[in-house]
Amino acid sequence: MDYRHPLPRKSMHARIVQELGIEIVSGRLSPGERLPAEAKLCESYGVSRPVLREATRVLVAKGLVLSKPRLGSIVRPRDEWHMLDPDVLFWTMNSVNEGTFFNSLLVVRRIIEPAAAALAASNATDDDLTRIRDAFERMSRAETPEALLAPDLDFHRAIMSATHNDMLMYIGHMLSLALSESIKLTSRHPDTHALSLPRHKAILTAIMNRDPLGARHASLVQLDNAQTDAENVLSAVYQE
Repeated sequence: MDYRHPLPRKSMHARIVQELGIEIVSGRLSPGERLPAEAKLCESYGVSRPVLREATRVLVAKGLVLSKPRLGSIVRPRDEWHMLDPDVLFWTMNSVNEGTFFNSLLVVRRIIEPAAAALAASNATDDDLTRIRDAFERMSRAETPEALLAPDLDFHRAIMSATHNDMLMYIGHMLSLALSESIKLTSRHPDTHALSLPRHKAILTAIMNRDPLGARHASLVQLDNAQTDAENVLSAVYQE
């Protein structure tokens, strides 16, 4: 599925959540601004107040709005949004260009992934090492960029799991969608397979050797190269 063309939701409740969520995350509804009045939204969507209020409760749970008696629903400041919520992340990706999204994600990856690789080198069990190695071997057998995506994601998830830190594992899981889109972008580089494998092999080797500093360094190198690949891909797109 192309995240920039989200599929229409099946239920009216889900459609309301998606459309209002996109309105908020895109900035068309600004922090501090009230959502349209209940009566207007009920008329626009052809739904009852209970259906609309249930949709509003979902937006409240995602940190996007604050519902106050007699004041209605008000968009909360951006720094209060639950940015790792899958829907909020999805809508955010949908509202910015590829380069902006990639660079924002790369900052987060540089903070998290090298530290996770170092921790995995210290904490991984034999089963963890087997999973990381298996993911890499499946990457090496992938014959197309599309086939490379799943094992590449599995490689990074396996490293997060090998940290045996519940918070890191949770963050890794929640960032899977964003990481998938990041990999899809860099995989548009014509030499993606030849470039990607040695970088991941260096991370694998350091973790297998129980070398935290080497794993951290290899992860940083991989991310630096991913940024270069993405810049080359985007440069070619802008020149077309």
